[in-house]
Amino acid sequence: MSIRQQNLGSIVKPGFNPLGAQTTTFLYELYSWGRNNSGQLGLGNTTARSSPNQVGSLYWLLITSSDYNTTLAIKSDSTLWSWGYNASGQLGLGNTTARSSPNQVGALTTWSEVSAGGSQCLAIKTDGTLWAWGANPSGQLGLGNTTYYSSPKQVGALTAWSKISAGGNFSVAIKTDGTLWSWGTNTSGQLGIGNTTNYSSPKQVGALTTWSKVSAGGSQCLAIKTDGTLWSWGSNNQGQLGLGNTVNRSSPVQVGALTTWLQVSTMYYSTSAVKTDGTLWSWGYNLQGQLGLGNLTYYSSPKQVGALTTWASTFRGYYHAGAITTGGALYVWGLNSDGNLGLGNTTNYSSPKQVGSLTTWFSATGGYGNTIALG
Repeated sequence: MSIRQQNLGSIVKPGFNPLGAQTTTFLYELYSWGRNNSGQLGLGNTTARSSPNQVGSLYWLLITSSDYNTTLAIKSDSTLWSWGYNASGQLGLGNTTARSSPNQVGALTTWSEVSAGGSQCLAIKTDGTLWAWGANPSGQLGLGNTTYYSSPKQVGALTAWSKISAGGNFSVAIKTDGTLWSWGTNTSGQLGIGNTTNYSSPKQVGALTTWSKVSAGGSQCLAIKTDGTLWSWGSNNQGQLGLGNTVNRSSPVQVGALTTWLQVSTMYYSTSAVKTDGTLWSWGYNLQGQLGLGNLTYYSSPKQVGALTTWASTFRGYYHAGAITTGGALYVWGLNSDGNLGLGNTTNYSSPKQVGSLTTWFSATGGYGNTIALG
């Protein structure tokens, strides 16, 4: 998950709709909890935490966490920072040394958006250029080769990239003209280009110019168009595409007929989404209750999570998930063996549970047993 902010202004910590219209950049404190074996919580150690802990005292703009225990964040001055697992150079620091505290990636102050995938990372600068680093066995860096890089490398020469999402060994991105592009491993059709051939350079998904938001999971992808329709493709062995079956798709297929989808998040074998009416929906793998439906039943079609109509955004970790309300409250559910839910215990929950009593949460992202949040 990554959320772009613009028009840097005064420091404010409100409880408000994280996806609502804003005229000022709101800066937030960074908190982390859960699994910490590679220092992915950024707390200077490798001790797991079952409650939120603040990472330093700096203000941040956005965050992303991967399912390989890597965390990246952009600070208020548009500098890029990383910490955690680094065996493939995914921290972008020019080496493969793990770090348990935030380290700045280069010296630039022009980073705008970032996404961490299975073992690769993507980022966009304020000039619209796209950059990639980390593991690259399937060409998921989009650089036309399968060479690993431990420092950011520019993907092509274009200055028209708008949104990015790094999945498990594949990547997807949207340009400013609304076109959708993908590259990397494609064994399940997760690139959405009608075949299962791997590509090491960006390939356009169809010819449409109406793509608005995209989320890449382990080997599946979901995206929302400007008309509010939801589309999915790739691996579907647990029903994570939401199409009512478990058939893989190599081209985008519409999920139902609704035009009211607002935001979507997918990771591993599960998916969550929020509609414009504030309702929350989930589907796919559910062995640890990560769908938030109060049971451990798998679903291949969207199922509403509770009856609330005040959900603003949702995120997924490897085996857990969460969502933030329009009032700024954070709720979580699913596997909790490492304290990944931030509830002060290690009990699994199959229904949403509020993290503390704060109503100032802005965004959150999940990794493999950990959660990172801005609030």
